[in-house]
Amino acid sequence: MGKGISFEGVNGTGLRIGIVVARWNSEYTYAIRDGVLEALKECGVAAEDTIVQEVPGAYEVVLGGKYLIESKKVDAVVCIGTLIKGETLHFEYISEAVTQGLMRLQLDTNIPVIYGVLNTATEEQAHSRSVGEHNHGRGWGFSAVEMASMMKG
Repeated sequence: MGKGISFEGVNGTGLRIGIVVARWNSEYTYAIRDGVLEALKECGVAAEDTIVQEVPGAYEVVLGGKYLIESKKVDAVVCIGTLIKGETLHFEYISEAVTQGLMRLQLDTNIPVIYGVLNTATEEQAHSRSVGEHNHGRGWGFSAVEMASMMKG
């Protein structure tokens, strides 16, 4: 794992993990989703205990996460989106709203919500963080298991 973080010994046996993935910028979000799924499998999270929910875009991952927490009774949720800066202020508004929404969701529900939203200046930055060996999804999957385990005590 990058940045000096290690997830050795993280065990997800018996945990239910939700993944909300935006279809917008799916070239990147689906690669991240696959990285999360790979990490969950490595941690021992059973396929039947992994719930994937698609939503249209990054703005909708907040409500998608709430849906999984409330109706599917997950122990943690990874919310995946990719926002790439354009020429208007849209990027700033959506980035801020999603960030605040996911933080509020986590605090209001006491369920770990992993911030799996890439906020990048360019498509190249999004690609380098989602496709290939630097896929951030793996770390986010491991983080979901670690946080869910911590909350279960």
